[in-house]
Amino acid sequence: MQFGRSYEEFEVGAVYKHWPGKTVTEYDDHLFCLLTMNHHPLHLDTNYAGKTTQFGQNVVVGNYIYSLLLGMSVPDVSGKAIANLEIESLRHVAPTFHGDTIYGETTVLDKWESSSKDDRGVVHVETKGYKQDGTLVCVFRRKVMVPKENYLEARGGEQPGRPELVEPAPKG
Repeated sequence: MQFGRSYEEFEVGAVYKHWPGKTVTEYDDHLFCLLTMNHHPLHLDTNYAGKTTQFGQNVVVGNYIYSLLLGMSVPDVSGKAIANLEIESLRHVAPTFHGDTIYGETTVLDKWESSSKDDRGVVHVETKGYKQDGTLVCVFRRKVMVPKENYLEARGGEQPGRPELVEPAPKG
């Protein structure tokens, strides 16, 4: 299974459909809120959300959806990245609720070689997240510094740092 891409493997216009999707549970949402200290009752208090909001239910915190989509894109986009350089834009387009399943896809918008180091380049991508019914919920654009093939070869190839299996000698 491929994990990330080198600069040479990216093509402008390519679309990567990330798989599998992820069904968002109440637990996921609440844990993310608590870990990030986002205690807004829209996300944590069912009574509040039901009685005082237009949605009538808890809304999944948007930064969890963004983080989920970013993570989904790693095997296709940034699994070999040297650095995430910039989140250019982030839009939460529609709400997500507990029980929704999120899917994502990333389009390569542009790419260019580094002007300071010849072993890397920058890839500009847009990731879109959508629910099980196709409703767009989140869009973000980012720039990622990725290695060229010569960078990877100089550092151990496809799986750098992976040790070789050493099996015990047979007894007897």
